[in-house]
Amino acid sequence: MGSLALNFSAFLLLFPIGIRRLLCSFSIYLNNPSLYRSKPWYLSNPRRRSIDLFALIAALPIASFSLFFIFFSPSNHPVYKFTFLQQSALLFAFWVVLIIILLREFFNFSLVDDGFLFLFGGIVFLIEYWMMGKGLIDVSMVPSLRVYELSAGLALVCSVSCLFLSIKPTAFVAEMGLSLGLVFKGTWVLQAGLTLYSDAFSIKGCRKISVPLPNERTGNAPPQCDLEEVALRGVALIDLLFVGHAIGVFVLCVVLFGVLNYNRNWRCGEGSRPLMAEIESEERLLTRSIPELELD
Repeated sequence: MGSLALNFSAFLLLFPIGIRRLLCSFSIYLNNPSLYRSKPWYLSNPRRRSIDLFALIAALPIASFSLFFIFFSPSNHPVYKFTFLQQSALLFAFWVVLIIILLREFFNFSLVDDGFLFLFGGIVFLIEYWMMGKGLIDVSMVPSLRVYELSAGLALVCSVSCLFLSIKPTAFVAEMGLSLGLVFKGTWVLQAGLTLYSDAFSIKGCRKISVPLPNERTGNAPPQCDLEEVALRGVALIDLLFVGHAIGVFVLCVVLFGVLNYNRNWRCGEGSRPLMAEIESEERLLTRSIPELELD
């Protein structure tokens, strides 16, 4: 359960993160594909300019506390209340991941490596996959159910990518799965907000989902669509929108890769300063070892 404002806020968080990961991972991969290594977070250079990381660290606890406060507000809809508690806990888990990244990158917190961060992130995405659709909507709201089923699939893609990167951080395909998954989640959560929580973009014949106010005393939420035929038509339309989003995200990925491949000036600088330092040191070791091999 959510609202148009909540979904739009999620879009503003997820979409830029996914685009930045695509740009930085493409830039580092194009510099030297054989020495590519994924990072949990691609910092700016200098590090203090990583405004996106600082903004998320400040925004996520505020959002989590807001949902936690809504959970304690009086309402006769315990299903909705439990959903807000789930979302609050999920945002807090992602905030913990960002705090660990901050401590590791800025305060030399060496107890946690990249593999653990990817593992932790994969578990959080897996929890999101399990929670998606659990108590969020009534089974009679078929179009809404389909929207959250597809959202759960995107969370599963991000989870599998993170878990694979925790084992093999050099897997560029897994990095693409994570980055594209975040971009896709951003566009799809915006589409879900427009389709489910607005009158202007709702499916014809179906009503938008609305959470009752604390002073409203109603029973169970009414079905989203009155007729089964309308609900099935809504599901088909949602599937078509999902395919359109998938094509758009794929085209965006190809365009970004092509632009960065032919124009070095558009690449994200160093992408990640510690990572590029490792790459340069390995390149120097390789160049020094070549004359020794020739002498032998």
